[in-house]
Amino acid sequence: MDLSRAGGGSYTDNLIGTLLAIFGNLLVSISLSIQKYSHVTLAGTKDPRAFYHTKTWWSGFVFTCLGEAANFVSYAFAPLALVAPLNAVSVLTSSILGFIFLREKSKPKDFAKNYGLTFLGYILTIGGTYLFVSFGPNSHEKLQAENIVKHLVGWPVLLYLLLEIITFCLLLYFYKQRSANYLIIILLMVSLLGSVTVITVKAVSGMLVLTVEGNMQLNYPIFHVLFVCMVASVVFQARFLSQACKLHDSSLIASVNYILSTFFAVVAGAVFYLEFNNEDVLHICMFVLGTAFCFLGVFLITKSRKSTKTFEPYVTMDMTNGVPVIHDKGLVVQPDFNGSFSYGALVNNDGVAPATVPVNLEQPPVGSRSTDASHDQPDLKKDLKKD
Repeated sequence: MDLSRAGGGSYTDNLIGTLLAIFGNLLVSISLSIQKYSHVTLAGTKDPRAFYHTKTWWSGFVFTCLGEAANFVSYAFAPLALVAPLNAVSVLTSSILGFIFLREKSKPKDFAKNYGLTFLGYILTIGGTYLFVSFGPNSHEKLQAENIVKHLVGWPVLLYLLLEIITFCLLLYFYKQRSANYLIIILLMVSLLGSVTVITVKAVSGMLVLTVEGNMQLNYPIFHVLFVCMVASVVFQARFLSQACKLHDSSLIASVNYILSTFFAVVAGAVFYLEFNNEDVLHICMFVLGTAFCFLGVFLITKSRKSTKTFEPYVTMDMTNGVPVIHDKGLVVQPDFNGSFSYGALVNNDGVAPATVPVNLEQPPVGSRSTDASHDQPDLKKDLKKD
């Protein structure tokens, strides 16, 4: 970071916000891995307890709360353009923990082939993070209630919000009325809501920090209005994300959602908080290059999660002569899980080859039994006559 671009106070605030955002994303990634490990352990050992009765899951929940709190406070110190792209740290950490903490298996000879792009994504993400943090906006404004109101009534912000509302309504119309369940439509709605979320989060967080420092901001109506908007946007954002997860691949959702959300968050910071007003062209170009590296790195990291689905024998609903059919096509009784266990599947131990299923599971035809029985009846009559 260039110290000559801003005063020491602004530089210190940006450094605190950046470190808080990195720390928060690290904690969130660790917490999600811990909770996933808790679920996998419970299901693998057939433990009858619910997941919320385990200490492992609750420790992950505590880490999640701490990480989200750190992310929330970071918005009060650093610009949106610095905090929003740092979500790449969470994707990077989750991928690394997948190798170490969760012990995802891979043969040594196939490791470079399967995970070469992943490590390239690591390099691009780390390099991009360094670039946009070093050349990102270094301006900082104390978000008092009066300053926030001035930003809201400015014509650039009103025009930006009007365009967002019109675009969101059009997307919602196609999604609800025309049943356009395309991934890009759902994630665009999520990103538009996310831009409102980051604007309100930064304002609410800034006013809370000022209140803790002794400058009361909670008695202004604008604080309560922004707080309600923040909660509502988060709720609807989570709802649309859950719909996307039901319809599309989670790896693709992670990369596309990161790209769109970061883009709209940076634009919202530039329009609402005027974060790039005092920046020169060189720093803006280097910032854009760094975010582009992060976009490509996150895409490569999440792309590697798509692995070919190995065959797992399961019982289908197709019954022939009272014998259940066992093969890899048909209506599954319960969804399976690509791990050391499967819901509704036969036992699947890691490292054990799938059992071969007999091809001919045919029973003797019913017609042959009836003909054999008819041939045996004359012999039975002869025996009765002899008696």
